[in-house]
Amino acid sequence: QVQLVESGGGLVQPGGSLRLSCAGSGFTISRYTMSWYRQAPGKQRELVAAIRSGDSTDYADSVKGRFTISRDNGKNTIYLQVNSLKPEDTAVYYCYAAHEQVASLTYWGQGTQVTVAS
Repeated sequence: QVQLVESGGGLVQPGGSLRLSCAGSGFTISRYTMSWYRQAPGKQRELVAAIRSGDSTDYADSVKGRFTISRDNGKNTIYLQVNSLKPEDTAVYYCYAAHEQVASLTYWGQGTQVTVAS
């Protein structure tokens, strides 16, 4: 059974940090572009960061310099280090996998809540 399981979310004060994890099972992430998306209440889901199989990365402008995406293929896991958090970062953060050669192979995780409040 293919699964992506996120963890590491929680309640944090403005300026704080968290490390989100996304563990894959039932498939190998090494040939996938792995991404983090987020969705705030009443807003559309948006791309936060992506990392390709070759380790190149992309970030949304709103998180550049604060968030860092990384991957550990040996652990079949990706991470999102989120620093200098702002209230507007509050959202459910989702992990997404997309195979780089087979367009139909895509998977979503169930999400992890990040709440930034004092």
